[in-house]
Amino acid sequence: MRTKTLSCCKYLAGATALAALVACGGGGGDGGDGSGTGTLKLALTDAPSCGYDAVNVTVQKIRVHQSATAADDASGWHELTLNPARRVDLLSLTNGVLEELGELPLPTGKYTQMRLVLAGNGGAAPFANSVVPTGSGEVALTTPSGQQSGVKMNVNIDIAANQMADFVLDFDACKSVVTAGASGRYLLKPVVAVIPRLVSGVQGFVEPVAGATVTLQSQGEVVRATVPDASGRYLLRPVVPGSYTLVLTAPG
Repeated sequence: MRTKTLSCCKYLAGATALAALVACGGGGGDGGDGSGTGTLKLALTDAPSCGYDAVNVTVQKIRVHQSATAADDASGWHELTLNPARRVDLLSLTNGVLEELGELPLPTGKYTQMRLVLAGNGGAAPFANSVVPTGSGEVALTTPSGQQSGVKMNVNIDIAANQMADFVLDFDACKSVVTAGASGRYLLKPVVAVIPRLVSGVQGFVEPVAGATVTLQSQGEVVRATVPDASGRYLLRPVVPGSYTLVLTAPG
């Protein structure tokens, strides 16, 4: 069904609309000064995916290092291990919903590398990592990099003594799932951004309409997207403060 833009307006995200970062750690040298410890807090979120009823990933651990070039077996890694590993449907993490992953005490300093380690698939459904195409059954996701050393992300996180650095892993399921030609296989090539968690975002209400979507765009690129709930409420977060275009669309 044809989709058209119903409403488009400039949304100025100033100090009142998008508040400051929540307790993001500041300070700390590149190599750490040994003056104490701080805490890294992490959560997971996603934007709506295209053509799928579910995109499942199972998170085993998250690793961080102060060197952006540290090898898998290098010393100096710090790990947040989820025990048991947590299976998450990324498509449930929309409209402001976050999946809390936990907190990790860390020596003070700057951390520049993060790795998201996913569990491996078993031989039968339910798979640790899978996709459910609309109108079809569950299909395993091939995740070679996630099963081995972890999905590598460049970050810039300062851990300050007695402070909490609060960040969100923004996992774009739509961009991360790709089909392998005519084989019928699906590959997970994760597109993940690590961004500071913000106090608030862009929220409001629209008349409830089946198939409606709300996106926040910058220079034509979608920054955040969601589907309003049954009451028409939508919440787009986290969003870096700035000027955006708010776009509402619905079939017909």
